Amino acid sequence: MKPTRLIPAVALAASFTFASQAALAYSAGDTFVRGGVAQSDVRSDNGQAGGEDFDLNTARGFTFGAGHLFTDNIGIELNSSEKFEHDIALGGTNLGTIDRMPVNLLVNYYPLGGFDSRVQPYVGAGLNYTRFSGEPEGVDARRSYGAVGQVGIDLAITDNFMLNGFANYADVDARLSSEGDAIGTVKVDPMTIGGGVTFRF
Repeated sequence: MKPTRLIPAVALAASFTFASQAALAYSAGDTFVRGGVAQSDVRSDNGQAGGEDFDLNTARGFTFGAGHLFTDNIGIELNSSEKFEHDIALGGTNLGTIDRMPVNLLVNYYPLGGFDSRVQPYVGAGLNYTRFSGEPEGVDARRSYGAVGQVGIDLAITDNFMLNGFANYADVDARLSSEGDAIGTVKVDPMTIGGGVTFRF
């Protein structure tokens, strides 16, 4: 789903939500799971190798996660996705594809936690671990560690079922090597925008 298509989708979700009578108050002790789909757009400048430019395309996939609130306003979330498959080219020559699987551990802040509201926004920051696989033959991509931030919103349908929208940005670089020799670094830095559902327990 393109990011521009998420705007009417979120607007439609909001209209259904406000038409309902459900109210939601996040509170200490709440646990939730999330699932949905997302598009991950990489930065425009993806680095170089041997004087040639790397080029990665966007990718789409399913996302999932779980979290827990320690207070009405503060919680922790662990989320990930299926492997995002990116086409990769060097100097305009297609090299094949590379798979990227992110794992994010975040601390979230819920400004309306403790208040009955159908709309529950949140912001989060934490650490990203990214594992690469399925590299072109003869190429090895090193795993990446970096910072990640996110913004999101839950829109209550019932006390336990919500529609969810989110966007996150992660600092991700992949060092490439061939037969043990470094050949360059692919700068990914993905912006991931998606939507789905949240179930609160």
